[in-house]
Amino acid sequence: MTPTQPSCHTGDTRLISFSCPFNSLVSSSLPSAIYNYDVRGDEELSLQIGDTVHILETYEGRNTLTDDTGIFPACYIHLKEATVEGNGHKETVIPNELPLVQEVTTTLREWASIWRDLYVGDRREMFNSVRDMIYDLIEWRSQILSGTLPQDELTELKQRVTSKIDYGNKYLDLDLVVRDKDGNILDPDSTSTVSLFRAHEAASKQIEDRIQEEKSQKQNVDLSRQAKFAQTPSFALFVTLKNVVCKIGEDAEVLMSLYDPVESKFISENYLVRWSSQGLVKDIDQLHNLRSVFTDLGSEDLKREKISFVCQIVRVGRMELRDNNTKKLTSGLRRPFGVAVMDVTDIITGKMDDEDKQYFIPFQPVAGESDFLQTVINKVMKEVNHKGQGLWVTLKLLPGDIHQIRKDFPHLVDRSTAVARKMGFPEIIMPGDVRNDIYVTLVQGEFDKGSKSTPKNVEVTMTVYDEDGKKLENVMFPGAGDEGILEYKSVIYYQIKQPRWFETIKVAIPIEDVNRSHLRFTFRHRSSQESKDKSEKIFALSFVKLMRYDGTTLRDGEHDLIVYKAEAKKLEDSSLYLNLPATKVELEEKGLSTTGKGTHNLGNCTISKDSFQIATLVCSTKLTQNVDLLGLLKWRSNTSLLQQNLRQLMKVEGGEVVKFLQDTLDALFNIMMENSDSDTFDTLVFDSLVFIIGLIADRKFQHFHPVLETYIRKHFSATLAYT
Repeated sequence: MTPTQPSCHTGDTRLISFSCPFNSLVSSSLPSAIYNYDVRGDEELSLQIGDTVHILETYEGRNTLTDDTGIFPACYIHLKEATVEGNGHKETVIPNELPLVQEVTTTLREWASIWRDLYVGDRREMFNSVRDMIYDLIEWRSQILSGTLPQDELTELKQRVTSKIDYGNKYLDLDLVVRDKDGNILDPDSTSTVSLFRAHEAASKQIEDRIQEEKSQKQNVDLSRQAKFAQTPSFALFVTLKNVVCKIGEDAEVLMSLYDPVESKFISENYLVRWSSQGLVKDIDQLHNLRSVFTDLGSEDLKREKISFVCQIVRVGRMELRDNNTKKLTSGLRRPFGVAVMDVTDIITGKMDDEDKQYFIPFQPVAGESDFLQTVINKVMKEVNHKGQGLWVTLKLLPGDIHQIRKDFPHLVDRSTAVARKMGFPEIIMPGDVRNDIYVTLVQGEFDKGSKSTPKNVEVTMTVYDEDGKKLENVMFPGAGDEGILEYKSVIYYQIKQPRWFETIKVAIPIEDVNRSHLRFTFRHRSSQESKDKSEKIFALSFVKLMRYDGTTLRDGEHDLIVYKAEAKKLEDSSLYLNLPATKVELEEKGLSTTGKGTHNLGNCTISKDSFQIATLVCSTKLTQNVDLLGLLKWRSNTSLLQQNLRQLMKVEGGEVVKFLQDTLDALFNIMMENSDSDTFDTLVFDSLVFIIGLIADRKFQHFHPVLETYIRKHFSATLAYT
């Protein structure tokens, strides 16, 4: 890895001559080159990273030089502490570093040259093995130099370093270094020949045994890897976007996600990259760093018949690309452009793993206006006419949750890597993993053309409001890697009466604001001509509250929302519609129906014949859709129902209980502690605890064993519970 080139000022130079090995050094420091320097004139001296030099003089300006000297910028040299031995013309500089650190440095330089030759010779397997050993030595060298390790850990680390060096030298057919039992290099001048021979023989046998052991393990790598992921309760797919090779012509949104083609549904959030019309990422700081990790995958995902990696490209610009007339055109419209799909089942199941391989995913453009992006996804599964267009990506499966992955793979996943979560809970929810996400999918609609001669170009705008009509800011996320937005605008399908969107947006509202919030969807016809488009107003509205009357959250699944019509200004006033039924189910509960002829007039709003459907999925560790569990979690709000709530808890489905394990246990122990002067609830609380422990003992929820152990070790604080 080449360091960033130093910035230097004119005249900032040093007069030097090469000296290797070091002799006649007039400084008690060890100057080493930290960057390659190519000569630009006869008086200058070339440098390579790691070269050591003899500094004669520091000066500004230029000077007459002899044949063995030369000048170069001072910032290309780093001075390290060293000790000077001898005097006069026979001084020697010895670096103030541990001998082992010096040995590692020398070894890395030697291996680096061989490593390059392996790459040039296309010896992939050996290249990867040497790379891993180099990474290990670099990391261990840094740990030793940090000076923060306790003595016992430092001794253990030294053993690992010497073992790795000896193993690597044998692997590369280099000379074997003979050491004593503490890892120190034996001095041939003070060690007998017999002792050297025996030490060499013992070291050779030990390394040979290790090589044979690794070969044996290598034969079963696929099976062991699959078994490893099968036993891991959580894993993730790491994706790097290398390039988008598509003739788009305008700015675009590149939306990547995981998709189940058998069930025809997305199983993860989107990873969103905004692409410019120049063919580069819009945020230039992200160039060469377009990385995302799709987390929370589990054993249930391994059982899926197929998993696809899907990329949808949405063009952001004019209504039609070919429309180049001189009239002012509407811009900023989100229009469908195409889809790229790759089957990643073998990668997800661990049958295939090559971090360095770049995959080309062919791109299928939208053929006609009647082609929805969801329809194109299913078409691409069968046949693609890509004409050289597509995406280049790398893919790698990583074991563990996001915290473990950041710890184990810091060279791949860091704080700048986008995290696209699964749309649903992971199989294990550890205490402290607070999540409050609501996924809203715009499914489909049907809109009458009204006074127009052709169907409308309907754009849906989604916003989040509180009950006072205040718009909540930055609570909607169209994709991982993107900031929160104020409002979301759908893709526009040209002159389609029944558009089908299947666009998912994550809504993340602070827990204290959810019960006062609702989603609002407004519908507007968009014209390709800017002059006409400005005159178009909102023609209808739908809404839905996020909390139900009983305190539970909106049910998961599809919702047929009522489409209301009114004057545009009235539709913007939340007080005019919030008391009206939001869904067709609510309307029928009031004894009304949207079927048949005519419309219903409810106050200032009229129920339209138009239809609109959304789907929601709640992923929250604080909000439940179960009334009985909610009653227990909020037991203080109505203590008269406490006995009933405790009995009902044992009827709640196990999957719902384990999702709220910490909060449920906290509630039970708080009930016990706050009613310690009475035994009214003791038996019921005890039975509830036995019920929960029994759930976790069940094989179905065995992955939650560490969750319970973590709760006991770090969160349990009910001091009177033992009684």
